[in-house]
Amino acid sequence: AMGRMHSKGKGISRSAKPYRRSAPSWLKITSSQVTEQICKLAKKGLTPSQIGVMLRDSHGIAQVKSVTGSKILRILKSAGLSATVPEDLYCLIKKAVSVRKHLERNRKDRDAKFRLILIESRVHRLARYYKTAGKLPPNWKYESATASAIVN
Repeated sequence: AMGRMHSKGKGISRSAKPYRRSAPSWLKITSSQVTEQICKLAKKGLTPSQIGVMLRDSHGIAQVKSVTGSKILRILKSAGLSATVPEDLYCLIKKAVSVRKHLERNRKDRDAKFRLILIESRVHRLARYYKTAGKLPPNWKYESATASAIVN
């Protein structure tokens, strides 16, 4: 297996999705109810991943796609509730902002300074991908000064 981008790990541990792509027979919730639930959770400010976890743990919906036929982000997009910045990029920016804040308090933390460079290079790499994929406007740019405004 290929290694991680910025560490020496080669782990391939992940969850296994069920083989059957149809919704389980014991699930008595309809597609429209799931869509409604997703929209309600998105309005509370949850990310697509958090919504998935919530539906899995509280409502017994293992795979939204098997019930509704479309994924959480697609449902949010059609309802006009999707975020302007994709979730994974948002999380990286959030991490970079918190490390930068830590560095302001602890100037001598060399390791944090190094890690910030790695995080921000991942941000730039992901932003480049999203620009070519058309999920971000071509003039979108990550700047550390304006990053905290994106996160808040």
